[in-house]
Amino acid sequence: QVQLAESGGGLVQPGGSLRLSCAASRFTLNYYSITWFRQAPGKEREGVGCIRHTDRSTHYRDSVKGRFTISRDDAKNTVYLQMDSLKPEDTARYYCATDPSTCLTYDELENWGQGTQVTVSS
Repeated sequence: QVQLAESGGGLVQPGGSLRLSCAASRFTLNYYSITWFRQAPGKEREGVGCIRHTDRSTHYRDSVKGRFTISRDDAKNTVYLQMDSLKPEDTARYYCATDPSTCLTYDELENWGQGTQVTVSS
């Protein structure tokens, strides 16, 4: 069974940084495109960005471009979301998921874990 586990969240001040990790068990991540998405209380889920497994290209929603970076370390079977210049509106629970659409849509996500909470506040 495919299983992902997110970690690295926490409380950070506006302008600060966090790095989230997405680790896989029982399967090899580098065969999958991986999407990060987030959900805040009372709001719909929204895709943050994706890394395509075929060409390692990355794709981001406009509001995080230039601030967030997705990368992968195949040796550690882990995908990362580096978040810089964080804003209060980035506060949400963050999840990673496998993406059969290979970053073409945020509507076909699978196998996300429990998520990790990111709170941006002074």
